[in-house]
Amino acid sequence: MRETRMKSVVVYSLLLLFSLLFLAPFYWMITTAVKTPEELYLFPPKWIPSVFQWDNFAKAWQSQPFGTYLNNSLIVTGLSLIGQLLSSSLVAYGFARFHFRGKDALFLILLASMMIPWEVTMIPLYMEFNALGWINTLKPLIVPAWFGSPFFIFLLRQFIMGIPTELEEAARIDGANPVQIFLRLIVPLLRPALILVGVFHILSSWNDYLGPLIFLNDQTKYTLTLGLSQFRGMFGVDMVSIMAVTFLICLPPLAAFFLAQRYIVEGIATTGIKG
Repeated sequence: MRETRMKSVVVYSLLLLFSLLFLAPFYWMITTAVKTPEELYLFPPKWIPSVFQWDNFAKAWQSQPFGTYLNNSLIVTGLSLIGQLLSSSLVAYGFARFHFRGKDALFLILLASMMIPWEVTMIPLYMEFNALGWINTLKPLIVPAWFGSPFFIFLLRQFIMGIPTELEEAARIDGANPVQIFLRLIVPLLRPALILVGVFHILSSWNDYLGPLIFLNDQTKYTLTLGLSQFRGMFGVDMVSIMAVTFLICLPPLAAFFLAQRYIVEGIATTGIKG
């Protein structure tokens, strides 16, 4: 019993140590955001400001049209999230439950596409969207999500493969067609995996910088990440304002992660590797 307690103490001590190491940069960002400019260059550095300057957040937010950037980010993240969940779940259901010629080959091609880095397709995508007249619009950041993501399709397919087929057979006997089975049976059971996919997509879309940088030219179309980059370029070493805006931008994805934490763990735990 004593040996078990000692092991637990050692394990939790190590976890606490590594947690503090990961939280230290985030803590430094918050404390920097509420410091006075004079306290930034003190040595040794002050971990706790003498006076908390809470108005730094309002000043930094109002120095640029971050309200417009926030609206653009919400539109891109929200619309692309709907398309990602709808398309990925439908394709995953098709690969998991329907039998057709060439299914294994198509699924292999789908998995192979995961190994192609986005930087390789960046120029062809720009040429394609330019031919469609979508450059300097939010469409290149939204429409591709409506065609699914290979990783999310694979993840949802593996989850569906773990659902007993007897449930669908019983629904089919009761007269349900494939669409009704998908909407009334599969989707409710997919909730943990869909929430997992949703959180992953929110983090990816919200923090995307390279996509808006390539496809957007007009400042009124900028997302928060691109606006923050311009903010840094304009104000140089104004670390107080940079950290204040960065902290505000981090809040929505952090809130989404913590609210869905239970479902994320459940989704990962219940997603098997059944082939």
